[in-house]
Order: sequence, then C-alpha cells, then structure tokens
Amino acid sequence: MCMTPRRMRRKLRAIAIFISFLTLLAGCATTEQHAPLSERVSQTEIAPAEDTSLTLVFAGDIMAHKPNYQNSDFARIWRDITPLVSSGDLSFANIEAPVAASLPWSTYPQFNMHSEYVEAAINAGFNVFSLANNHTNDQFLDGIKETKKYFDTRKGIWACGLKEKSGGELTYKIIEKNGWNVLFVAITEILNRNDYASYIDYYPSTEKKRAQLIEELKALQEKSACDLFVVSIHCDEPEYVLSITENHRAFYKKIIEECRADIIWANHPHIVKPFEETAASTFYTETLGQKKRTAFIMYANGNTISAQRTNPQFAAPETPRDYTGDGLIVKLTATKSAKGEVLLSGFEPHLITTYITPNWQYVVKELNEDFINSLDRAEVVNWAKYLGERKRIMERVLKGD
Repeated sequence: MCMTPRRMRRKLRAIAIFISFLTLLAGCATTEQHAPLSERVSQTEIAPAEDTSLTLVFAGDIMAHKPNYQNSDFARIWRDITPLVSSGDLSFANIEAPVAASLPWSTYPQFNMHSEYVEAAINAGFNVFSLANNHTNDQFLDGIKETKKYFDTRKGIWACGLKEKSGGELTYKIIEKNGWNVLFVAITEILNRNDYASYIDYYPSTEKKRAQLIEELKALQEKSACDLFVVSIHCDEPEYVLSITENHRAFYKKIIEECRADIIWANHPHIVKPFEETAASTFYTETLGQKKRTAFIMYANGNTISAQRTNPQFAAPETPRDYTGDGLIVKLTATKSAKGEVLLSGFEPHLITTYITPNWQYVVKELNEDFINSLDRAEVVNWAKYLGERKRIMERVLKGD
C-alpha cells in the first residue's frame, strides 16, 4: 500500500519527536552522574557505620534488714537517686536475698524479701540483677525457685545466677539493647550453706573450679558473638576489709584476657573498694582484623541499701562498721566503632550514703556537697558534720589511699 506524501511527513514528524524525547531522557539521566553499580557496591562496603554507645550503671548490694522493710514506703528509699539509676540503658544491682512472697520477711542471718521491695528498685531504674551470692539459698529450695520464677516472669528485666534444675549448666543472658548484644553472667564463689548449691551458679574459689569457670566463660563468649561481656562475681574474701587481694586481682585479669570479658563487677565485702580501667590485649578476627579493647574492674561497690549502719559513730566516723553505710554507683559509657571495637570510657563514680530520716526510714542519698549543705541548712548538724567527714574518707578509698 503506497503512503501519500502527506502521511509520510506526519510519520517522519512523529519519529523525530520520539527521538527528541529519548534524547531528553538520556540527558536527564546523565545529569545525576551516578557511578557504575560495581563502584557503588564497593563504596557501600567501605562506608563506615556510625559509632553507637551504651550507658551502663553499676550499683552494689540491695539488702533488706528489718529497719529497711518495716517502713513500707519503699519508693522513698530510691527517690533521690532515681535520676542517676534511670540514666543508664542498663542498670545493675545485686539482690542479696531470696525474693519469696509466700514466705515471711526475714532479716539477718537468713534473709527473705518480697517482690514489692524489688519492684521499688525496678521503678527507680534498675533492670539487670545478679542473684548469685552467699545468701541466695537462705530460704532453701523454695526460696530459690520462687526467686527464679519472679525474675523469669518480669518483662524487660534480666537476671542471672539461678538454674532451672539441679546441676544445670552455667546460666547467662543475652541482653539486646539499643542495637547492642550484651552477654551477662553472675556467679558466686561463696555460700553460707551448701543446701541446694547445685541450683546456683556457684564456683568455689579453688584452682579446679576456677579453671572450669574459665573454660565455660570462654565457650559462652565464643558462641554468643556479643558486643560486650559483663561478669558479676560475688567473691570469696573477708567482709569489711578495704584492701584488694592480689589473688582476685590476678583472677579477674585472667578472665579479661582469656575469656574476653569487658567488665568485671565484683561484690561481697559490704564496703567500697577502688575500681580500675585495665589494659586488655587486642585480638584478631578475619572480618575485622585487629580489634582494640579496654576493660574495667569494680572490686566492690559496697551496700546500695542496707541497715548495717544503724548507729552512726558521729564522733568517730572512721569506725569500721560505718563503711557499710556508704556505697558506690559507677556510670560508664561503652562505645562501639564501625570496625567493631568496643571501648569503655566516661567513668563517673557517684558516692552514695544511707541516711536515716527523723522518722527512722533508711533512704539512699548521693554523698555530695549539695546533700551535706542541705543538712547543715536544716540544722541537722550531727549528720552534716559526720557525712562531710565520711565523704572525705570515701574519696580517699577511691584513690586507694
């Protein structure tokens, strides 16, 4: 079929318009100057991710003597340090008693507390707990099982130290928080009695049991692929003694080196000992190459709340028993780099004290100039002078003097 000249001109015009449209599209595409796909993939692989950080708060022993629990306003205990405790993404404390509501409250020497006492601490911001210590089996198997059940059913709370069955493997928690995986283990080297010890993460401080613990911690660290490894140790050493034993210093550093633990959080003496940042060897991975490490040891953070100091010696503040009324809360920052290195920094020590109010409630306060000056203004002169001296004493303790 022959095409008329007029129809031919229309077709040629349509073809020209189409070609112009394609040229325009090509021009638009080239103005963005995209790199070839192979180059874009390469750039994505080498582009560093942003550093991420995690804030951790470590307290000491939460105890419940009769003077602590006979006043039922448990929230009042924590009111003044709640901003500090809740400032941590993860805030750690040691529960120094069974938590068994079906059993009566009980004070020293066989402790028992009820869940509302712990709930007040949780409401203040604590969310990670060690349950392994020398008082864990004060209420025998019923106390162990009820404690474990309470913490297992508490959402958003992590706790370690108790086994599901007798002779079970070392327990642990992988805490997923803000893009981090934190491996947490809590063990005790000491029990007041051996009843039902097989239900507790109990590793006596013998050469054989320590070697076993090292191997188990190594295996946990290797399989967990964690970003941060925190080990809680309720240590077998004398109570109320300020010095650090060389035995434990060497043991903790061995855990850091051989098990790649990042933080050792030790307790038991009921008094504060110094803490230290310690060197940790670098290690190699096939994907990341050499990774730097820092590590941190807390030798004892003392009592966070207790009633061991019921009769403060206002005229003799260095009396050994008076050290049980002061504690330490350490706040630190863990930073994870694009290379996968985790570094610890920003160590903030906060001294705390258990203050006995005029109506005989034991409450926790920060041991600082603001609180001491408030007592002075209120003409509570004995406490103001006493805590001023206790603050100076505790500052010397932290320096290792």
